[in-house]
Amino acid sequence: MPHMADTAGTADTARVQGSYDDLFTAVPNALAALLDAGDTGGSVAVFVDGEPVVDVWGGFADSDRTVPWQRDTIVNVWSVTKTMTALCALVLADRGALDVDAPVATYWPEFAAAGKESVLVRHLLSHTAGLPDWEGPVEEVYDWSAATARLAGQALQWEPGSAAGYHSLTQGFLVGEVVRRITGRSVGEFFAEEVAGPLGADFRIGLPAEHDHRVALAVPPPHRDEDYRASAPGGDATAATTATAIRLRDGNSVAWRRAQIPAASGFGNARSVALVQSAMACGGTVGGVRLLSRAGCERAWVEQFAGEDRRLGMPVRWGLGYGLFGNTYGWGGWGGSMVMIDPEARMAVAYVTSQMREPAEDTRGLELVMAAYDGLQGQRV
Repeated sequence: MPHMADTAGTADTARVQGSYDDLFTAVPNALAALLDAGDTGGSVAVFVDGEPVVDVWGGFADSDRTVPWQRDTIVNVWSVTKTMTALCALVLADRGALDVDAPVATYWPEFAAAGKESVLVRHLLSHTAGLPDWEGPVEEVYDWSAATARLAGQALQWEPGSAAGYHSLTQGFLVGEVVRRITGRSVGEFFAEEVAGPLGADFRIGLPAEHDHRVALAVPPPHRDEDYRASAPGGDATAATTATAIRLRDGNSVAWRRAQIPAASGFGNARSVALVQSAMACGGTVGGVRLLSRAGCERAWVEQFAGEDRRLGMPVRWGLGYGLFGNTYGWGGWGGSMVMIDPEARMAVAYVTSQMREPAEDTRGLELVMAAYDGLQGQRV
């Protein structure tokens, strides 16, 4: 293991703590720059070969900036949660318990209603199923039975597989119910017992009350308040008139934390996100724990769709539960949190933050990924 330096920033406003390999100094420096620029708080982790080469955090865990961000501070990572839910499905597929080419109704018979017999499991994972919009009240997302029953009865907006439209809230219920039908466990339980537990990862889908004191609530972008609503960077605001908008105040609520909303309510820190997704970066095994085979990992990277996403309003490439970006894979969450996986480099980079920014203006994740690659280049010299 290379030398790991401890760090503590000199400026109180951008106090960065934790440890990092000397070659990866650019990463804590980049986090410090974000804090100096006004961000409330966040954490960054870089894992190579399943081992941390960066594990740093800084800033504050509250909007009043009175509570320092700690090593074990956790935050809602919004849609980064989708990569965790996808991993659960991929584990089941690797075990032969789930066929991604099978109709969803094979596992969830009620789902065949309203002409959905032709929707395949892989369509759920690749945002091509044709059920992109949550059309119920916000309160119903806290009720698993009601949420899944609503989606089972809903009609499709397009022929499955023919188009992609980001299933921002619905994907988690759809994939999660398939997981539940196969295993008899909620996706949160399955993830805890089969993924986070064996790895020792501090990440949960459905947060018990004893962890509330560790949560850094989301802070809206400048000039916004808790009624700030989720929207896509280039999306057409008129494209989904029946969709229910999720507000920042919803995500900061106790009800949101307690519920299992597997597309958007995962809580963790950068360390836990990078640790879990290192399994995908390292051929299915991390820290001596084998979650799935190399072939099981590679299944996720097979392109399912490439083109304009009807909800995001921009070109995308979708694999099974992950966005494809050249030879890297991952996804980001509303407000800025993200994970990036590079199987060739056996690297996972995770950034989580409570400080939201407008999606069209947010380059923080990319900046931190590039800083991580600086360190990787140093390793190879």
